[in-house]
Amino acid sequence: MQFAHPDEARQFLAEHPEIEAFELFILDANGVPRGKLLHREELLAVYESGRPLPSTILGLTLHGEDVEDSGLVWDVGDIDCRAYPLPGSLVRLPWRRMPTAALQVSMHPQEGMPAAIADPRHVLIRVIDALKADGFHPVMACELEFYLLDQQRDAEGRPQPALDTDGDRPRSTQVYGLRELEQIEPFLADLYAACKEQGIPARTAISEYAPGQVEITLEHGPALEAMDQAVRYKRLVKGVANAHGMQACFMAKPFAHLAGTGMHMHVSLADAEGRNLFASADPAGTPLLRQAVGGMLASLLDSLLLFCPNANSYRRFQANSYAPLAPTWGVDNRTVSLRVPGGPAPTRHVEHRICGADANPYLAAAAILAGIHRGIRENLDPGAPIEGNGYAQARERLPTDWQTSLKALEGSSWAREAFGADFLGVYLAVKRAEYRQFMGEVGEQDWRWYLHNA
Repeated sequence: MQFAHPDEARQFLAEHPEIEAFELFILDANGVPRGKLLHREELLAVYESGRPLPSTILGLTLHGEDVEDSGLVWDVGDIDCRAYPLPGSLVRLPWRRMPTAALQVSMHPQEGMPAAIADPRHVLIRVIDALKADGFHPVMACELEFYLLDQQRDAEGRPQPALDTDGDRPRSTQVYGLRELEQIEPFLADLYAACKEQGIPARTAISEYAPGQVEITLEHGPALEAMDQAVRYKRLVKGVANAHGMQACFMAKPFAHLAGTGMHMHVSLADAEGRNLFASADPAGTPLLRQAVGGMLASLLDSLLLFCPNANSYRRFQANSYAPLAPTWGVDNRTVSLRVPGGPAPTRHVEHRICGADANPYLAAAAILAGIHRGIRENLDPGAPIEGNGYAQARERLPTDWQTSLKALEGSSWAREAFGADFLGVYLAVKRAEYRQFMGEVGEQDWRWYLHNA
């Protein structure tokens, strides 16, 4: 585990005398950033000796509530665990009114115990190290879709698309529409400027398959670095949107009648010199690529909870919606779960299309890479690629409910080996608590269905 040198803080403080506050954050298993707001005089000490954070910070539900069964609460007395800054994570937040910067921390493998076992970044590092030990260096990139919503709800209390620069509310889909991007130009300009300042390689912007839905791609790179960038990019999008009076929504299915939001993960393997081991003139890639696909398909059910972590995640799985429904793969085919895009031979890779935008990038990447490693070790054959309509040809279906995925991960010996039994113990305790709370909540849908008819 590599942490940032104190010289990084000294240089930043010298170059930014205007910065008054620093947001220290760590990402929990749900992908929620949690931490503290520090004063300028406190920053250097974090780099020199770490910052104590309570063990419970990595065992919370989505609502920020303790989960006693996680083992990180009363069993350990909510002990302080030391976290240290990650290199390159100290950046200015240009949209904030008060001059503020942020730094991301991760638990120290020894000083951060017992919370370190629940740090999702450690899970990804474990999987990457296992691949590197066998000579494989994973390369990844992330595409995150999101909705730009109005901060004000409609007359019925429901979320609605944000107003554009003409003061109109988008109503039509207009996928790939250029005018739709032009109408959010002030937001995009500030977003790209913030990405540039923070060293996040944001590239192509697309108007997606619903009014107010946007996708921006990030450039590929070493897997851990790429997921660090995805985590910070997501925070950045939310911050810039808020400064423009909007809400950036990464919920997997915010509207029943509109497209869901996905997180497409692009992945390949390189050798120690950086050469793409999937590169081939054959559009279906090398035998190694096929083994990787075979492993991802074989591990899909066991790791689905990491790709689709919430009850709402499963509402995204609908036929003919560009969201995958089955363990299928194909070449240049958007109706399958694992797509091998076209393009020049050196760019050959797999696009993993299963994750919702609500997934934790570290855990989703760990599950993808662990599946790939399994396929290589076991020489798994994915079968022939799907041609044509993958929805119509699917022989199996993915589960469309939260509990089935939870039970699949809970019973998976492969997952315990790949991600660590200690991490899974905490993660599953959190998800079981969330499931009980979600199912115990009575609300509008119950009243509509059962108030008069039961």
